Amino acid sequence: MGWRRCEIWLETELTWFRERPDGQASALSLHAPSFFGLPAQTLAVAVPNGLAQSRQRRAELRRRRNTKKARAAALVLGPVVALTVAVPRLGGSARAGEALEDDPPSLTLRLGPAGPEVSEELEPQLVARPDEGVASARSRAAKQTQAPAYREIRWHRATSRGLPYAGALEAGTQLPLEGRDWVTWDPVSDSVPNEPRRLFGNEHTIRTVVSVLAAYRGAHPDSPRVVVGDISFRGGGPMEQHRSHQNGLDVDVYYPRRDRVLRAPAATAQIDRELAQALLDRFLAAGAQMVFVGFSTGLHGPSGLVIPYPNHENHMHVRFPPRPA
Repeated sequence: MGWRRCEIWLETELTWFRERPDGQASALSLHAPSFFGLPAQTLAVAVPNGLAQSRQRRAELRRRRNTKKARAAALVLGPVVALTVAVPRLGGSARAGEALEDDPPSLTLRLGPAGPEVSEELEPQLVARPDEGVASARSRAAKQTQAPAYREIRWHRATSRGLPYAGALEAGTQLPLEGRDWVTWDPVSDSVPNEPRRLFGNEHTIRTVVSVLAAYRGAHPDSPRVVVGDISFRGGGPMEQHRSHQNGLDVDVYYPRRDRVLRAPAATAQIDRELAQALLDRFLAAGAQMVFVGFSTGLHGPSGLVIPYPNHENHMHVRFPPRPA
């Protein structure tokens, strides 16, 4: 046992101390010859059990080391690097409607020769239907990306700069607060509609979202309108409740609800999984780079494109690849 600051060690025999077997404080013996002449009230002072305190200190050090190891285990290296630890928004101790502290996929990046980057040449894997080939799937995806000419949308040729979690947007296009196939949702106030300033995206992003929602609603005419959440600010940059959504390439789309209510699901049991899967498949076919979904949603897709992630039990986070300016 080594020396520690603020500790005093006495050269004496252990028999001069009376250490209680229950591990509590010890008392000095009144008959120890070395303490002859000291008043009795002085010897009655309890002396801490050094062995018990030493064990407590070692246990605390072990706990701290284990905590550091557990934190380091959250750093996962692979085709996709995620540098964040998140608590699921729904389930566990989280309350329905509780604001997200961060957006896990916002720190998603790829490793290139020059360091972290987002691949601009990533070609999405198309999901071919059982009765069609790859060529037919590509043709179908091309038709779906041709958005209807909504008069209320003022199109601008945008430039998305930087990464989704460290970027900017120039000349973004604003998605209207509502349309024939969608309504918008404000995650800050948990209400419809969203704030107009939170609905700017790259022109390609807005066109793809509008066309996918139109095709989805055309295939499911009885389905409710789709609830769309945050995209980006007019100039991009940091957005509260997110670390991503900074360059107009990210869109939050809330899962369709079984009760057809146009608001974010409060629990996974409220999700219409069949309609949610159909919506996800259309985003993949339209060229989404990644789609993040909740672990307990039961949604699936090609590995590397559909990624289960915390904080996505009530919405899918659709990310589109950058386009040349």
